[in-house]
Amino acid sequence: MKKYIFVAGGVMSGIGKGIATASIGKILKSKGFGVTAVKIDPYVNVDAGTMNPVEHGEVFVTKDGSECDQDIGNYERFLGRELTKKNYITTGKVYKAVIERERNLDYDGKCVEVVPDIPNETIKRIKRAAKEDEADFTLIEIGGTIGEYQNLLFLEAARMMKLDEPEKVLFILVSYLPTPKTIGEMKTKPTQNASRRLNEAGIQPDMILGRAEQPLDEPRKNKISNFCNVEKKYIISAPDVDSIYDIPLNFEREELGNMILDKFNMKKQDTEMKEWKKMVKASKNGGDKVSIAIVGKYFETGQFTLTDSYISVIEAVKHASWDQEISVDIDWIFAEEYEKDEEKIKELDNYDGVIIPGGFGSRGVEGKIKTINYCRENKIPFLGLCLGMQLSVIEFSRNVAGLKKANSTEFDSNCQYPVIDMMEEQKELIENSNFGGTMRLGDYKCKLKKGTKANTLYEKTDILERHRHRYEFNDKFKDTLKKSGLILSGKNPETGLVEIVELEEHPFFVGVQFHPEFKSAPLKPHPLFKEFLKTAKEH
Repeated sequence: MKKYIFVAGGVMSGIGKGIATASIGKILKSKGFGVTAVKIDPYVNVDAGTMNPVEHGEVFVTKDGSECDQDIGNYERFLGRELTKKNYITTGKVYKAVIERERNLDYDGKCVEVVPDIPNETIKRIKRAAKEDEADFTLIEIGGTIGEYQNLLFLEAARMMKLDEPEKVLFILVSYLPTPKTIGEMKTKPTQNASRRLNEAGIQPDMILGRAEQPLDEPRKNKISNFCNVEKKYIISAPDVDSIYDIPLNFEREELGNMILDKFNMKKQDTEMKEWKKMVKASKNGGDKVSIAIVGKYFETGQFTLTDSYISVIEAVKHASWDQEISVDIDWIFAEEYEKDEEKIKELDNYDGVIIPGGFGSRGVEGKIKTINYCRENKIPFLGLCLGMQLSVIEFSRNVAGLKKANSTEFDSNCQYPVIDMMEEQKELIENSNFGGTMRLGDYKCKLKKGTKANTLYEKTDILERHRHRYEFNDKFKDTLKKSGLILSGKNPETGLVEIVELEEHPFFVGVQFHPEFKSAPLKPHPLFKEFLKTAKEH
């Protein structure tokens, strides 16, 4: 029988529901079960693609081109499996599907109502994911915080599933226990209130994961147990950790996996996480220190730095560093600073490598181009991802190939040398204001030129990488740039689209049109990031 585990969060957002969900999935998979995960976001947006990364965090892209919440990326990294659009549900998707069915007379003339038709559509999607992924356990993370109007309908779907098949459904509440500095005591009242709000939705949590700065002590567990009506042994401590990859091991020390099996009246199973433990140990061993600068624009929100905008890039760097036995320091540099003060760019001499990640719009672009120019001329290892690759082509065109007014039509529609231009199939979409979910998205093939750096580090000629872009290398300038020394080392075999550019007389200068960070995993670091960090270490 298929089992369903709902994970909801209390007190505040950002307490780690996604990582908790991914960690539980990792534990159950390590016990030999088939596991998949579903994220439900309470946004009216149909997908995450139209949301600002500063507000929402990174937009993760699945192999089939679905633009998702960053938690889908965590699920993939922890579970070691590729997910698809069926694993991501939003309010917008559900309402859109119900309205389309009503317009097509699929409800046979009945009155279509928010309840139960919206919850029923949600349940249908959850069960579809479980079936198509052949999962024994399906973990469903409900986005937002308990008590918000936005996720009530999804809690209703969970309640209905529990009512229909009580032996198949489990509820886990992830809640925060603050320790106010002026009081000096961990407080349980916010978690008590969160549990009551969940009760108001008709749901009694089976287990509570207590997020806090430090482990929960016995008095706290007793109080939560008494006031939340949860047996004490099912109150699990989830303290802050140095690395998210510690969390499955921490949970297993409290026997969380077998407690879940116990709740489902299933036989206890041993946990096999040798490779995971080895990876976690390597992450703590340190090694030669390397300083990496990430030059972007999506991490400034008021007085705070939001690194979630580039979470997959960060994780890919970590995965590669542990594989290479390197200790990495990452600094965030606002591209616009180099536009305001050209002398400031010399600070790049303090770094062993520079990454320019993806992005959209003209803000900070010239600062990034100055960064690329400095890295190229001063032999600083450089990795350009998506927009980073496009800007490296613009920089090379201007400063090496003599095309002084080279640019992308994204930033200057009438530029003299549009070395980066909108893809032909995208032009009609934009003219009709069709933006959502219409970029070149998901897995595409790339054929590598033999003897190039890309070919060497991938150790093969045919690869598959994930994309998210509207603009591309303009083939009209191919011969001019090749004559000037730009190596076009990877192309799509069907369209000829340039996917990878590199320079020969440079320690590491590689730009890729795709997003390799989306396919990096802790147990399988991406070769591009491995080689980049290896070169940075030598630098």
